Amino acid sequence: MLSNYVKIALRKLNRHKSYTLINVVSLSLGIACAILIFTLVKYHLSFDTFHANQDRIYRIYTELHTEKVTYSTGVPNPMGEAFKRGYNVAEEVGRIGFLKDRVVAVSPEKKFKEDVAFADPDFLRIFNFPLIEGSSQTALQDRNTALITDRIAKKYFGDKDPIGQLLHIDNSLVVKITGVLQNLPATTDFRTEIYLPFSNLQDHSPWMVEKDWWLGFNKEMQCFIRLKPNVSAAVVDSRILPAISDKYYDKENAKHFRFKLQPLSDVHFNPSLRGYTEKKNLWTFALIGFFLIVTACVNFINLATAQALGRSREIGVRKALGSQRGALFWQFITETALIAGIALVIALGLAYLAIPFVNRWFDIELILNPFTDTYLLTFLLGLLLIVIFCSGAYPGLILARFQPVLALKGKLSQRSIGGFSLRKGLVVTQFAISQLLIIGTLIITNQLRYSQLADMGFRKDAIVILPIPDNQKSKINTLGAQLSELAGVENVTFFDSPPATEFLASTGIRFDSRPKNESFNISYKTGDYQFVPTFKIPILAGRNLNPSDTVREYLLNETAVKSLGLASLHDVIGKPATINGKLGTIVGVMKDFHFKSFRTAIEPLCLTTRSEIYNSCGIKVNPANLEVTLAGFEKAWTAMYPSSVYTYRFLDEEIDRLYKLDNMLLRLIQAFAAIAIFVSCLGLYGLVSFMATQKTKEIGVRKVLGASTSGILWLFGKEFSRLLLVAFMLAAPLAWWIMDRWLTNFVYRIELGAGIFILAILITFLVALLTVGFQSMKAALMNPIKTLRTE
Repeated sequence: MLSNYVKIALRKLNRHKSYTLINVVSLSLGIACAILIFTLVKYHLSFDTFHANQDRIYRIYTELHTEKVTYSTGVPNPMGEAFKRGYNVAEEVGRIGFLKDRVVAVSPEKKFKEDVAFADPDFLRIFNFPLIEGSSQTALQDRNTALITDRIAKKYFGDKDPIGQLLHIDNSLVVKITGVLQNLPATTDFRTEIYLPFSNLQDHSPWMVEKDWWLGFNKEMQCFIRLKPNVSAAVVDSRILPAISDKYYDKENAKHFRFKLQPLSDVHFNPSLRGYTEKKNLWTFALIGFFLIVTACVNFINLATAQALGRSREIGVRKALGSQRGALFWQFITETALIAGIALVIALGLAYLAIPFVNRWFDIELILNPFTDTYLLTFLLGLLLIVIFCSGAYPGLILARFQPVLALKGKLSQRSIGGFSLRKGLVVTQFAISQLLIIGTLIITNQLRYSQLADMGFRKDAIVILPIPDNQKSKINTLGAQLSELAGVENVTFFDSPPATEFLASTGIRFDSRPKNESFNISYKTGDYQFVPTFKIPILAGRNLNPSDTVREYLLNETAVKSLGLASLHDVIGKPATINGKLGTIVGVMKDFHFKSFRTAIEPLCLTTRSEIYNSCGIKVNPANLEVTLAGFEKAWTAMYPSSVYTYRFLDEEIDRLYKLDNMLLRLIQAFAAIAIFVSCLGLYGLVSFMATQKTKEIGVRKVLGASTSGILWLFGKEFSRLLLVAFMLAAPLAWWIMDRWLTNFVYRIELGAGIFILAILITFLVALLTVGFQSMKAALMNPIKTLRTE
């Protein structure tokens, strides 16, 4: 019986090649997108789930309560010891300090920039990063030792045994390799591949580990714990961590410094604590995948029901010869299964080809292999069954219920098979989905263009940023003088961070003779006296900073002056202020500029000189003959820092990174919107082709009676125009609601005007017109005499 079903199904599909091709192509594209989205979602949901007892692993983070609550992944350095000594609720407590872009060398000729971590031995007992060489019992116990991953070992030493080899960190710390870690899985947020003992952090960066300093914290100084099995995280949050604040802070500071536990499962999905993305973005992708599958299934149902009338005599004969409803139903399901099976195979091929592009877009490592991935295989089988049922069930039931007498007499009508009422609804569904994606694409594109092209309040074009590995006064003065002499250089400045950056330290401020700190924190930025003129930041009151290597003077922004409650910007000039524990005089007020992304409101900011923490050099260049200028930078920089690795970047590229995830989201939605429109147009093309066949006689009669070509075209166009308008009326309010919620992530945002929605409907009409127009024109230009004769 099954072989008979398959044989008949193959004959039918071969006879109706255009019907088969449209369905295979649309289902292939829909399923391919669903596979990619499933793989992407599964990849992100699997982050750090491989650790033993991962449900009991937490990161302690800081909540700073001032005028508003801010969050930091870092905690004061003494937190780890205080938690471990004072409370018997954790099996392990591990501190870790992350340092990015360190120069790691095995010889003067062989050096690289790597991220390095200084960790307690407990850290490796909390997390599952197994050693393949060395002893886990003694790892990170002894000073001046190191653990590296197998990948780093091969990168530095090739096939040579790395145990016992020496690494030079930043040309100041020499460590001996005592262990090799198994390569890190792709699905972990802990990407550091060189680990040093936490005790060595005192030698490398003593400012990070001041023993009893509770009033400061760094986002890279983190503390992880694994709770005992019977200990509730809620109890630690509500009792133990508040008790630590009350014990180690005075009454006033205890109100500001609060600490909480962050589950390991939340680390990847909490942007407030530097997580990669929010889970809602994954569910958005999943919903888009669902929409694309629905769009493809709609095509199948539309075309199948449209063809049902042509198969009426076949069904009538089979019923007259004794075929049962069930057999007819399963015959059609078999045809659907063949199409869906072929589409699944093609979709796997398309997804496999697309994986490298997705990996490059997202900088991730997706792997597509249903033979080793049981989750993917289960998803594919489930998706195949759902597609077969959703696409084939309704047309199968329609065919199976034909009355044989009416079918043989040819008296079945479109109403008998659902007519246009069903297909109208399905076409509306298809184009509502397409318009929803088009509107979303237009709004995201406009917002990102606004964020990247709008005036940020400072100059960002043609500025090159160089790293400063050693900020000794003599070296940066010499480097600055040499760079200034190069042709094409207009300004040179040294600073700790560019004008706009993702993360910026904040600290307390005490103004003038006021008895205590202000209720707000102020963001803290350092730069030399050339910082303001290089980036063209307007000074609204007072003057620029004078040359200095230490904290002597401050510039505040407008928001900081307003937060101080002063009526005039000039009221702060000449007044003393203690910021970050350093007393200085306020000498000027800068015009507000966006020193974070457009997601964030402009906050109080100060700028001061402090050469000991400068780590970057900004150079305003003339874009003409840029290649020669950049070569000059490399020569001067390498001569000054021969043991370091030369790199450079442009400021505008740095700012673009603030919107990296949004740009990724935009690329995906653009691709999915294009696929949704293409699939919808395939279905529309098939329906118009069917309509043209069904209306052949009608068109011939109309032309004989004097109908014009434009009138014939309108015969086809008016029906679909109404459907597209209905689809727009459904999609527009939903798109407005969704995108308005997305735009709430940006304090500075575009307005959702009517223009975007008008453009979306015009795009849809244009695409539909091109799709319908070709087949309609072909039908309208047919010779009516030939049409009526053959009819």
